[in-house]
Amino acid sequence: MARFGGLLATDLRDVTTDPAALESTGWWAVVADFEGALYCARFGDVRPAPAPGPEAGASWRGPAPGTWTSSLDRDGYIAGVRRVREHIAAGEVYQANLCRVLSAPLPDADRADVDALTALLARGNPAPYAGTVRLPAHGIEVATASPELYLRREGTTITSGPIKGTGRTAADLLEKDHAENVMIVDLVRNDLGRVCATGSVTVPELCAVEPHPGLVHLVSTVCGELDGGAGWPELLAATFPPGSVTGAPKSSALRIIEALETAPRGPYCGGIGWVDADRGTGELAVGIRTFWIDRTATGGPVLRFGTGAGITWGSDPEREWAETELKAARLLAIASGTHQPAGGTER
Repeated sequence: MARFGGLLATDLRDVTTDPAALESTGWWAVVADFEGALYCARFGDVRPAPAPGPEAGASWRGPAPGTWTSSLDRDGYIAGVRRVREHIAAGEVYQANLCRVLSAPLPDADRADVDALTALLARGNPAPYAGTVRLPAHGIEVATASPELYLRREGTTITSGPIKGTGRTAADLLEKDHAENVMIVDLVRNDLGRVCATGSVTVPELCAVEPHPGLVHLVSTVCGELDGGAGWPELLAATFPPGSVTGAPKSSALRIIEALETAPRGPYCGGIGWVDADRGTGELAVGIRTFWIDRTATGGPVLRFGTGAGITWGSDPEREWAETELKAARLLAIASGTHQPAGGTER
């Protein structure tokens, strides 16, 4: 099943790794791993459905709070930030996103339903691009509370909403955050320019402050009109992985990420969402604030979650570590059942 934007999709008809399927017919759920694996699932029954209520979330049994481990500990992450700054000093890159993957064992894997986790996230951390994709036969069980638009398609009109800059309040945002956002906007403009008509790529909004549960982000909007003949295969080839979670130049940033990060990102920092091929519409989020279940992990099934920060020359290593902690804290508390929303306890 899949759940996005007030729609519930069931009756799985087809699963493919071919992006050309998104130009065929039907309604598709899409999960694209950061490392490049793509899964497109076509469903036969797609109908309006409210988000699952608190009673659905009550069935979730997540990891114990103290069992989360990180692919990069504090010292390792801070050392990675310093290494990125060395690459910047050498002129190899302007910015690179450094991430870590958090993992915790699931105490009752049979009760680990990502749609129940989505219900908890909807209550404790509502997000504009929240959703579920559950394809257990294909190893895909994802619950996202993403605040970031990767690609929206409405006919030939393409919109992206890159996020760069995070703070507890708007007062926390620094000049470094604005500079980083502008760098990534330029990268997204360049990516879209590869498949959009010449002169059609615009930036209607730059560095808008957008509030989200527990923090604020700087968000920009980039739009363009697809060139004749271009579709989802060309659009993904030109823009993936998303610029906001890689860096600039993207090729250099990806090389640095591969060298410094110690675990694959999986659906974290990939693309997650839906495509309605019949209507020529679709909406993919950047896979941040995203949980996924790995049932093949050594030692038994685990829940995973990614967090990271964009590193520039102006980055302070301690502050960047703190940003990754800020981004993760609320979500991990929800998954582990310790978050207390206004009005009462989680359960």
